[in-house]
Amino acid sequence: MGNAKVAPPLIVLNAPVARDLSAAERQAMLVAGREIRECYRVLEKAGLNIVGEVLRGEGEFIELEHYPKDDVFDHETYGQYYYHAHRSEIAEHGHFHTFVRAGGMPLDVKPLLWPLASEPWPQGEQAVSHIIGISMDEWGYPVGLFATNRWVTAETWYAADAVIRMVPAFNIDHAWPSWPVNRWITAMIRLFKAHIVALINHRDAVIDAWQQLHPGKDVFEDRALEVTGHLPVSVDDWIAALEQLKPE
Repeated sequence: MGNAKVAPPLIVLNAPVARDLSAAERQAMLVAGREIRECYRVLEKAGLNIVGEVLRGEGEFIELEHYPKDDVFDHETYGQYYYHAHRSEIAEHGHFHTFVRAGGMPLDVKPLLWPLASEPWPQGEQAVSHIIGISMDEWGYPVGLFATNRWVTAETWYAADAVIRMVPAFNIDHAWPSWPVNRWITAMIRLFKAHIVALINHRDAVIDAWQQLHPGKDVFEDRALEVTGHLPVSVDDWIAALEQLKPE
């Protein structure tokens, strides 16, 4: 990602409302919220934070480099993530990119067939889908979620309904580079599932609108379209909204 350019305001992106979710969805999110707070508790007790854990022992922090250097990958769940930075023009220290690779996808999902493709997409066992980006502040806490165009993460492109089915599959179930970080990032995907679904659906609407504005051009490689949508998030505020709807 270079200089972040958000799509023109053609498609409205609304943040989810807690009351619109089912009781089961809210309960699952609250469980994830408790997991996140537990991760913060054990890190803060030692004067640590999420971003610091990922950067620990990695040397000089260089823009665009992946941290950890070889990404974090779970060979059983096929979840993957890395952290990096390069968007100094917005209020973030850096961001995580989260993915599900082919082995963790539902067996019946298929990549989009795109006749205008000007760059190869990963195929077969190498296929990979971006789930969501997580913006972090300078203190190591999340401040936003965002979705991106294909070229940003060099992913295989799947339609929104397929990616949404992949969201629950994201799970990092090991201790490298940090057990609290891996538990935290897995729980973030659970806590903010409704936000992620909104961003993924909005992503496809923006892509479709952009393609109509630029017929004959490969929209997925258009460097003028980088971030398709962004939602600010607060762990505490969202948990509070969910807890307000808990039955007495």
